[in-house]
Amino acid sequence: MKTIPRAITPRLLAALGDTPAVMLVGPRQAGKSTLVQGLAGGPHPARYLTLDDLRTLDAAHSDPVGFVENADCPLVIDEIQRAPELLLAIKAAIDRDRAPGRFILTGSAQVMLLPKVSESLAGRIEVHTLWPFSQAEIEGVPGRIVELLLDGTTRTAPAPASVRGDLIDRIVRGGFPEAIAREADRREEWLASYLTVIVQRDLRDLANIERLAEVPAVLASLASRVRAPLNKTDVSSSVGIPRTSLDRYLTLLEHVFLLCRLPAWHTNRIKQITKAPKLLLSDSALLAHLLRTDRGRLAEDDSLLGAVLECFVGMELVKQLSAARTRASLLHMRTATGTEVDFVLEGADGRLAGIEVKASATVRGEDFKHLATLRERIGDERFVRGVVLYTGGERLPFGERLEAWPLATLWTDNPPNPPVSAARERD
Repeated sequence: MKTIPRAITPRLLAALGDTPAVMLVGPRQAGKSTLVQGLAGGPHPARYLTLDDLRTLDAAHSDPVGFVENADCPLVIDEIQRAPELLLAIKAAIDRDRAPGRFILTGSAQVMLLPKVSESLAGRIEVHTLWPFSQAEIEGVPGRIVELLLDGTTRTAPAPASVRGDLIDRIVRGGFPEAIAREADRREEWLASYLTVIVQRDLRDLANIERLAEVPAVLASLASRVRAPLNKTDVSSSVGIPRTSLDRYLTLLEHVFLLCRLPAWHTNRIKQITKAPKLLLSDSALLAHLLRTDRGRLAEDDSLLGAVLECFVGMELVKQLSAARTRASLLHMRTATGTEVDFVLEGADGRLAGIEVKASATVRGEDFKHLATLRERIGDERFVRGVVLYTGGERLPFGERLEAWPLATLWTDNPPNPPVSAARERD
C-alpha cells in the first residue's frame, strides 16, 4: 500500500516548532507510528523508541529518569501509555530545558485524561488526535468541509454523485490502514482480531476489569444505537449489567478511542433540548462488523444504511476537524418534541452550521424542516448555513442559507464556485 500523507502533519510540525513536547494519541493501528517515524526521519530529526519492544519497556520501567535524561537528541517515544511514569521524568527534563520539539509521544490510550498526568504536563505539551484515514486522505485531496460549512461566503462546486455502491464500499472499508490494504473477504478477520486485542490487551492494561467478556456485548449494543442520544438505562438493561459497570466501560472504550463522544448542543433559545451525548463508533468498518452486516445487507436495508451512514459522516467530520485550520466543535441536537439535527458544527466565534445526512439521491423541502427551525431560533448572526448531505451530485439551494450538498464533498477537492441552478424535487 502506498504511503498516504496525513492531513494533521502541518499542525504537528507547527506544534514542534514552539512546544517542548507533542503527544499524538488515537486508536491502535491508526497510523501513529508510521507518521512519527516519518517526522523523526525527515522534517524533525529524532531518535525513535517504541515501548512495544520489551527491552525498551523494561528499561523505561527500571529507570524512567535515566531513560529520559540520557538522550542527547530529541526523542520519539511510541506507546507512552505502557510506561506513564516516564511523563514525570519528561516534565522534569522540560523544566530544565524548554526548547521546542524535544519530545514526540504517541499513545493508543488517552493517558492525558489521568489527573496527575494532565496536571504535571500542563503548559508543556500539545495533544493531537490521529484517527484512521479520512476519505479525503485516501483520495489524496485536502479536507475542506469544515471551512466550507462555516465560511458563509464560500460556495462549493458540484461534486460527483455518491453512487450507492461506491458509498457502501467506503463504509465497509473504513479507514484503518491495515483493513484498507486487505481484500474484502479478509477484512473481517482483521477486524475481529483488532477488537480482541483491544479488549484482551489494552483494556486489561488500563484497568483491572474482572468481566472483560461483557465488553463485546456492550459494544454491540452501542453499535445498534449509534443514531440516538445515549440512553444508559436502555443499554445496561439490554446487556444485563449495572449502570455503574456501564459507566466504567464507556470511559475505558473512549480512552482507547473505540468510541467518540459528541456532546449535545444547547441554547436557551430552544427549549427541552436533550442533554445526553451521542456516541459514534470510531470506524465505519468496525461498526458494520459489530452489527454483523455486510455490503449486501447495507445495499438492501435503507434503514440500516441510514444509521451506519450517519456514523460514517460524523467520523469524517471528526477526522477533518482534527486537522482543520478553522477551530470548531462537533455536537448534535435533539429536543423532547422531536426536533433533531444530526450534527451541529460550532465555530470558536459562535457561528453555527447544521448538518443532516440522507442516504438518497433526491432531496425534498421537508428534509430541511429541522435545519430551518435551528436557523429561525438562532438568528442571522450565528446561523451560517444548514446543509443536507445526500448522494446526488449537485449543490441545490432550498431557501435562505439552506442547501443540499453531495456527500462526496467530504472527499472531493472542491474549489469555490457559484451554486448550480438545477431543478429539485419538490413536495
